[in-house]
Amino acid sequence: MDRLDNTIRPYAWGSPTAIPDLLGVEPTGEPQAEMWMGAHPGAPSRTGRGTLVEVIDADPEKELGPASVAKFGPRLPFLLKILAAGAPLSLQVHPNLEQAEQGYEDEEHRGIPVDAPHRNYKDANHKPELICALTAFDGLCGFRDPLQAADLLDGLGVDSLKPYVDLLHAHPEDAALREVLTAILTADPEEMTRTVTAVAAACTRLGGAYAPYADIAHHYPGDPGVLAAILLNHVRLQPGEALFLGAGIPHAYLNGLGVEIMANSDNVLRCGLTPKHVDVPELLRIVRFEPTDPGVLRPEASPEGEEIYETPIDEFRLSRYVLPESSAAHDLTLATPQILLCTAGSVRAGEHQLSPGQSVFVPAGEKAEVSGTGTVFRATVAA
Repeated sequence: MDRLDNTIRPYAWGSPTAIPDLLGVEPTGEPQAEMWMGAHPGAPSRTGRGTLVEVIDADPEKELGPASVAKFGPRLPFLLKILAAGAPLSLQVHPNLEQAEQGYEDEEHRGIPVDAPHRNYKDANHKPELICALTAFDGLCGFRDPLQAADLLDGLGVDSLKPYVDLLHAHPEDAALREVLTAILTADPEEMTRTVTAVAAACTRLGGAYAPYADIAHHYPGDPGVLAAILLNHVRLQPGEALFLGAGIPHAYLNGLGVEIMANSDNVLRCGLTPKHVDVPELLRIVRFEPTDPGVLRPEASPEGEEIYETPIDEFRLSRYVLPESSAAHDLTLATPQILLCTAGSVRAGEHQLSPGQSVFVPAGEKAEVSGTGTVFRATVAA
């Protein structure tokens, strides 16, 4: 079992205080957005034996277990994060596995460098995600019913929104959403800036259901993603609740602190709320144009005390243990690799005492007992 030393990424949207508060350290004054735990080559966790990438590369079957290597190859198939949003992240979607493989092969064939700003596919993998709230957590997830979106847009009283309202009323659900998002992303930039400015003022004036979009517009003035965001469901998670983001579902995190787990991929197609490249034709190919219920997840408790967040994919499995005072030790030994993360209290994992924000990597098959008083998240792969 290896204690992990993890990198914190200082993205501009990060909170300056949320991760330092969790870790019990002084803020640096700079945004701290994500703390990565895993073997992603961009920021692998460090151990006493080298980086986690080096540890796994030295003996994949010992570290990951034969079953995981046979199914996912000689790499850790998930990335675990602490995510601290102090401002809205970009509005985005992720491809499914087939789309990622095709997109990656196409861009490789065309000779587009992997680090090119206009490159869409950094790898050939999909990127399903799960976010579990540690604090109240706001996000956008999936399309609203088109008629509900039309009512929201109409209620702003902005004349230039009328064509979008009419489209949402005129077409069947999927076609209406496709038509409106396409129109928003291909509109004349100067006209769109004027529209978004008027929308921002109306959202601020009206408040209530419009308040989240006023805040988004404050951070991204004139961005067409502000209008795209109004098409999506706004969700507020309470601590312990989670969202699963599958392929093609447009989403954005707005604010709050959470534990995030995902397949080990960097593939993102952006819809807005970003200065980065937006590939409209490819985005429209990937997005699932259908109204969806965000589907807030609450963990299902097993008799052994493990609270499991059920998802339909195999690359990761997230659960938690809430350990009451003086509880007996829990045996967490598995035939698959694990990362154990403390988010509250003080817990012992093997020989390691963990406080909030600290984590360990447990090789497949290694004895793993946790005890103490607090909360431990367990990340592994589906058996």
